[in-house]
Amino acid sequence: MAAPSAIRSERDGRQSASVSLGGEPALLDGSGALVLPERRTVVFADLHFEKGSAYAERGALLPPWDSAATLERMEAVLACHTPDRVICLGDSFHDTGGGDRMAGPLAGRLRRLADRHDWIWIAGNHDPEIPEGAGGRAVDRYALDGLLFIHEPEGPEGIAGAFEICGHFHPKARIRAGPRRITRPCFVGDDRLLILPSFGAYTGGLDIMNPAIAGLFPGEFTAWLISNGAVYAFPSARTRFLPFES
Repeated sequence: MAAPSAIRSERDGRQSASVSLGGEPALLDGSGALVLPERRTVVFADLHFEKGSAYAERGALLPPWDSAATLERMEAVLACHTPDRVICLGDSFHDTGGGDRMAGPLAGRLRRLADRHDWIWIAGNHDPEIPEGAGGRAVDRYALDGLLFIHEPEGPEGIAGAFEICGHFHPKARIRAGPRRITRPCFVGDDRLLILPSFGAYTGGLDIMNPAIAGLFPGEFTAWLISNGAVYAFPSARTRFLPFES
């Protein structure tokens, strides 16, 4: 992956980092979405719609506003970048019953978004089947020339000739900033793989130093931390990432 250019401002107040993904110009948006300007494509990972209601069914009561908050953020990103195509990288719904639990007005807003774009749902481990009525089209993976959009990466070796773009791990990184330790969601990638942060409101995150993520990057990589709507690049060759327990 090419070194990022200077962070550039977007018109709605967020900022994004310009990168090259296998030769494809891309923006790592301060919202956590990926934007491919020349393809008029926006990519989201791990929306986990209706996670709050799934927890409620098990007796763990959370404020039931996660789907609305996630959908509102998506609408803002799409209004800013006006894409033709939207790709959701799996785990868009927290479970197979999420579509049934989603309130009618929210389901209607989501369906109208899907009908407005070439909307692609990639199957995840939480949602191997997309709810009926969600609109768009459901696939296991999606190829766009040399880019391969999947939920989970194929492994440290990847797929020959393809640049993989995935979600699944909800990456977060911790760094030291003066006397403070800062933990933020992040993009993480190298010259063959990019993992997006989770976009959902109730999704948490996994330390990029965890072997599940670190094992995918045997060489140098970059973590792009998101803070207050801006994106900051931290190459592994020049950064000491702190484990969460430190």
